[in-house]
Amino acid sequence: MKHEVIEKASGLLGVLIVLTVSVGGLAEIVPLMTSAPAVEPTPGVMPYKPLQLAGRDIYVREGCYNCHSQMIRPFRAETERYGHYSLAGESVYDRPFQFGSKRTGPDLARVGGRYSDEWHRLHLMNPRDLVPESNMPNYPWLATARVDGTVVVNKLEALRMLGVPYTDEDVAGAAAAVEGKTELDALVAYLQGLGTAVKRSR
Repeated sequence: MKHEVIEKASGLLGVLIVLTVSVGGLAEIVPLMTSAPAVEPTPGVMPYKPLQLAGRDIYVREGCYNCHSQMIRPFRAETERYGHYSLAGESVYDRPFQFGSKRTGPDLARVGGRYSDEWHRLHLMNPRDLVPESNMPNYPWLATARVDGTVVVNKLEALRMLGVPYTDEDVAGAAAAVEGKTELDALVAYLQGLGTAVKRSR
């Protein structure tokens, strides 16, 4: 009988839904915010270098996460194909996270060092030159677009305010680190760094 009253009173139903979702959300989120494995970096994981950070922004901008997850689940089928399962401490410097679950293309959490820089360049310019059955789009404009050093410096400063341990020297040298680099250089640098810390530490 009580549930019928709630169902008929839309305002009350709305308030109870918000309350229920809020309590459930807090119950899941708050423990993660205080859990050391979730908030401390895995040994070997360092903040992104300026060129890698620019590449990560390009990865997000171009929507690569729509087809490539960066989250290897702890199942044998996944670890045999992609490598060690993903750890929370690998992503402490990621904003936003690139976990995902969509895999039109392979998971990229451990792609760093698997292929050469030249392979990545060719693959991004025209994936079918290397993988004939690929349905991935071409990204030829990345080879001519330049990385903006001012944007990278601003990004490092913003991330430092959020707790990423960039030093004054890191920020001061960021523009020089990306000077003359193309967006293709940056994206390849980002991809080549994915998962390498865990590979080295295990």
